[in-house]
Amino acid sequence: MNKTARYILIIAVLVTAGILSQVHCDIPVEELKKKYADKDSRFMEISGTQVHYRDQGRGPVLVLVHGTAASLHTWDAWTEELKNDFRIIRMDLPGFGLTGPRPDRDYSTGSYVSLIKELLGRVGADRCFMAGNSLGGAITWNYALAHPGQVRKIILIDAAGYPMDRTPYVFILARTPVLNSIMRWVTPRSVFRHNILEVYGDDSKVTEALLDRYYELTMREGNRQALIDRSREMTGYDPEKISKITTPALIMWGSDDKWITVSHAHNFKRDLKNSRLVIYQGAGHVPMEELPLHTARDAQKFLLY
Repeated sequence: MNKTARYILIIAVLVTAGILSQVHCDIPVEELKKKYADKDSRFMEISGTQVHYRDQGRGPVLVLVHGTAASLHTWDAWTEELKNDFRIIRMDLPGFGLTGPRPDRDYSTGSYVSLIKELLGRVGADRCFMAGNSLGGAITWNYALAHPGQVRKIILIDAAGYPMDRTPYVFILARTPVLNSIMRWVTPRSVFRHNILEVYGDDSKVTEALLDRYYELTMREGNRQALIDRSREMTGYDPEKISKITTPALIMWGSDDKWITVSHAHNFKRDLKNSRLVIYQGAGHVPMEELPLHTARDAQKFLLY
């Protein structure tokens, strides 16, 4: 073997070793439950999936819906702040958190609306307020559109609904053939750090515990494939329907949202005739995590008065 061939072989071995070092197996759900389920956690079988949800507090029902790659834990601070005034119901959507993938791999907005409808019916929550972030925001306005008599008011936090200005890096990977097959097994924690830093306006608020939660729950068995499947549904919104919603709405937005820019907040304000808009300076895509007390108190005022 000549010198050039040896160099090529060495480089190939090093590249292969680097890739293999980033291969991570799925984490069994029972292992994750020990860390991410608690005394308030419940599981309900819907559409062949064990849906993880929590039902806490007393008062009028407030349903909280998380976004892509998140979990019900994104609402922890809101729950602590609001549970004395509301009965708060939140869930890990199928494909995320402890709930995990749907057997039929249907992650359309309609499937999420139907699942929440069934869950609320089974826990006796026929009338409710609803708040959602990102994907959860899209589910929230679609739910209000489908069931206007059930939803009293809605809160849209950096909500999806209009064509995006740019596609986040993680969704490009998830949609790209070959790359998404690699992503199914090669999932560096550094990718999650990059994405979390991108959705936060203030990087100092991104803790190791926060990164662990997002990373480990995405590594739940089946969730990486579900994220790939879900990425194909991201263009499935019909913004022309938004103007048909008459439910009172509060639109919350981070001024520094890089994923769904603040221009979308103004689109919602234009199309939702019965709405008000609050922009949080310096916050990113998840202001309810970055500014939990401020946003929760704004929500409380809107919902109760």
